[in-house]
Amino acid sequence: MRRAASAVLAVSLATGCSASTPAAASKGSITVFAASSLSKAFTQLGADFEAKHTGTKVIFSFAASSALAQQVLAGAPADVFASASPRNMKQVTDAGDASDPKTFAHNVAEIAAAPGSAVTDLADLSRPGLKVALCDSSVPCGALADQVLRNAHVTVRPVTRGVDVASTLAAVTNGSADAAIVYVTDVRAAGNKVTGIPIPAAVNASTAYEIATVKGSHDTALAVAFEQLVLSAEGQATLATAGYQRP
Repeated sequence: MRRAASAVLAVSLATGCSASTPAAASKGSITVFAASSLSKAFTQLGADFEAKHTGTKVIFSFAASSALAQQVLAGAPADVFASASPRNMKQVTDAGDASDPKTFAHNVAEIAAAPGSAVTDLADLSRPGLKVALCDSSVPCGALADQVLRNAHVTVRPVTRGVDVASTLAAVTNGSADAAIVYVTDVRAAGNKVTGIPIPAAVNASTAYEIATVKGSHDTALAVAFEQLVLSAEGQATLATAGYQRP
């Protein structure tokens, strides 16, 4: 449990901003804990934020949402938490370490296959000898993959279970695996390093991304301003370009 200083809370209340009106941010730095799958899009949003707010610095920590939630609960110095799973955000809000989370994007699963691979659909992932990488079931991308495979009645014996989506995708790009189930946005970000194979909507699954300012933020005004950029039309356009679905 964190306790924000009353002076910091007063700054937050004084902004009186909505998601469509940028907060008046001070100079300084903020640390954003964000799901691994947000790496490319949030790095761009961080650069945009710094360009708009001269003298500010956005520091990112990208990892599995489940791991980041535990770090926030343990008191790690974070100002903003962006989770790939409402479940992990709820862990933080239930503990009183954040409040009023907002959904800013949705994502769906896709197969990432090595270029030239014979994989064409989900059923191929069960072929003997095919090396498949999945995220660990305890992290959002793994829970999503497990749900997809259950929906499609396909049994897969993965050669590895990655700690997050970045490491799972890396198993394909470095040749350790023939294919993986990741997010569609990760396939897009990988470019020609992998071949994306869409999963039929009837068996696919999605996850909602939520963002909130951490109660113990050392600069609530700056944290809220970054959150509002993500929720703004500009932020939504950046996310859409990366392949995220609007909330």
